[in-house]
Parts: sequence; structure tokens; C-alpha cells
Amino acid sequence: MRKWYVPILLCSTVILLPSTFAASQAQGKLKAYTVVRPARDRNGKVLDPATASAVSSLATFSYTVTSSRDGNTYTGAMVGQNPFGSGFTPTTVTTPVIPLIVTTNAVATSVNKAGFITTKKGVTSFDPTIADTSCLSAPNDVPVTLFQQSPIFQSAKFKFGHTAVGDTQYVDAFQRGNFWQLVSGTNYHTLLNPVLFNPVRINVSSADDGLSLPPSALGATGCGPLGILTFNGLNSLITGTLLPQLAAQGVDTSQFPVFLLYNVVMSGTKATDLNQCCILGFHDSTGTPVQTYSPMDFDTTGLFGPAVHDTSIAAHEAGEWMDDPFGNNPVPAWGHTGQVGGCQNNLEVGDPLTGTNVPTVQGANGFTYHLQELAFFSWFYGAPSIAVNNWFSDNNTFKTDAGPVCQ
Repeated sequence: MRKWYVPILLCSTVILLPSTFAASQAQGKLKAYTVVRPARDRNGKVLDPATASAVSSLATFSYTVTSSRDGNTYTGAMVGQNPFGSGFTPTTVTTPVIPLIVTTNAVATSVNKAGFITTKKGVTSFDPTIADTSCLSAPNDVPVTLFQQSPIFQSAKFKFGHTAVGDTQYVDAFQRGNFWQLVSGTNYHTLLNPVLFNPVRINVSSADDGLSLPPSALGATGCGPLGILTFNGLNSLITGTLLPQLAAQGVDTSQFPVFLLYNVVMSGTKATDLNQCCILGFHDSTGTPVQTYSPMDFDTTGLFGPAVHDTSIAAHEAGEWMDDPFGNNPVPAWGHTGQVGGCQNNLEVGDPLTGTNVPTVQGANGFTYHLQELAFFSWFYGAPSIAVNNWFSDNNTFKTDAGPVCQ
């Protein structure tokens, strides 16, 4: 099998996260985050959802809604067919899956009280294409295979409360539940069709750009090490090298490339600074025409607690891509929930519930999958709910909408 071999480089983008190392260290766990950036054209100009949608081949619809939370009118774009219409037929989006084989050349030996990592030389490989007998058990021990066999891509019977929403993929079940009062009993579906591509091998030489963090360096226990790259380096690699290579192979903007990491996360600026860790996934969109994409971690380390495991991050990112593909669907500001300590004003359906899951789902392979709970459209824009059971999230954690505008 042919592999791409590429170095990882730094770029100028900076992602800043709250400094939470001291609290998380006391629990022997790390804090999980995801990020998103608004769509940009090839010159870096930020595009609103309507403009981004017009210069992308991705199957999207536009919506306009008046929010009961503030009385203002909002317009955005989502993937799929307009649920406010009629004559529904399934929408299927081809989803290239590109495994990233990451090799680091530094191993953490200790972490000081300020959250900075000391390292020594040492080679570690994080490979989603081969069996991992330390964190997984045969026959379900190859991460990329488990990923393809997961409810992100394979059908399962989903019930939200007392209501069966379909024998389908998880994010499609969420979206049907999201607009249930408009689409129940219809053929409304938004589906992902995974296509496995050759893996990409990444070798990271500098400790500041990437390292291996054994659980012992945190004073924790775990089945294996955690790889840490920088957000800057990985996103620069994807946009500067990997997306053009995929385009040369026929991947276009109608598709949704997913870059699969295994037990590898990102830090904002330096891998040796745990204060800017840990980003487990993000979705982004860039270029002219606009290409959406998402790197995501299939995590089995246990270092982020029991809820952040295997496909929980994939559920988060795929759900957000579907409902906010260009990263800036406007909503009344909300906050102080999930991973958001302040206020946020976009339709990111995973962020309000990061670390909260729906009931586990057993795949046809016998593996137990974790899927993050997601917030419904009506939670952001306000009551009354148009979702299944009049809910505001797909496991009913949110009993009301997001409430008064966050300040």
C-alpha cells in the first residue's frame, strides 16, 4: 500500500484555550476540547454561510429563522435537504477516510506544576491501521476498521426516549430527531458514505511540534501513550499538502474528507505546553471553492475520562459539520455549558455537551461504541422545540432552550 510521507510544519494560526492543567492534573485526567474556524477563501477572507455555500459543491440548504430567545432573525446553511420543505429524498455525502500514521521523536518524562513538559529522545508510532493489543482487544483491535464499522457510518436502531427515529447512522438519527416534527414518517436522511484512502505517514522531529506523553508522566495510569501535535502544524499540513493531493485524486468540495488520528490530539501552539492541550478534533472549511474537512481522534487512552472514547469525538465533529459546515451559522449567544466557559454565538451542536454521551451502541462487530450527545436546533434558537419529543438535545439532557442571551 502506497503511503504519503510528509514532515509536519508550523503556520501562523493560533488557537487559545483556557489554562486548565492544574485542575485536570489533580484528577489524573486531561481536558478535552474541539475547535472550529469560519470558512475562508484561498486568500484567507472569512466567508459568511451563504457565500461559502455558493462557492462549494457540498449539498447544503439555507434556512432563515426568527429566534424566540432574542426576537432576531438568523440565516445559515446546513448539509442535506431542507427539512422545512417537502418531497424528501436521502442525501449522501462521500466521506474519504484518510488514516494519519504519526511518528514522534520525543517522549515526555515529567510535567511540572505549570503544565510544561520535559522530554527525552524516543520514537513512538501512533498507527490507526494496525492492531493495538494494549488498548483494544481482538478481534476488534484495528482502529480504522472499528471506525468504519461504527455507527458514524453503519446503521443502528436509534430511539430517543420512547421514539424510534430510524435504523440509520448516528448523525442522521440526530438530524432526523432535530427536525422530527417536520420530517417524521418521511424519507429524510443525510448519510455519510466512507471511502478508505491510503494512509499518510507523518514524522515529527521537534518536541515542540509533537511528542509522546505516557500516562506515568501525568501520574496517571492508562493502556498506552497519548500523542500530541500542534493545531498549527497539523492544519498547515492538511491545507497546504494533503487537500491538494486529495484534489488531484478526484476528491472535490462535494465530499467531506476525514483525517483519522489514533490516540493523537493537538495543542494550541507548542506540544510541550499542556496549558494549550487538548484539541481532539476540529472541522474547518477553506479554499476557492470551499472544501470542508475534519481531523478527529479515535481515542482509547482513557486520559479524558470515560465519556471521551472511540467515536465520541467523531460524533461531535460530524454532527457539527452537518449543522454548521462553514463554522459560522449565527445564533443568539449561549454559553457556560459543556466545553464553553464563556459565550459563543455559532451553531456548534457538540460544544454545549462535550463530555456527555447518549447510551452506548453495540455494533454488529460486538464492539461497544461511545457517541456524544448533541444539542438540537431549537436549543440554540429557542422554544418551542420542533425536535423529537419536544426535546432540546438528543438524550434530553437539556430540558429547556439555551435561555437568555449570554453576556
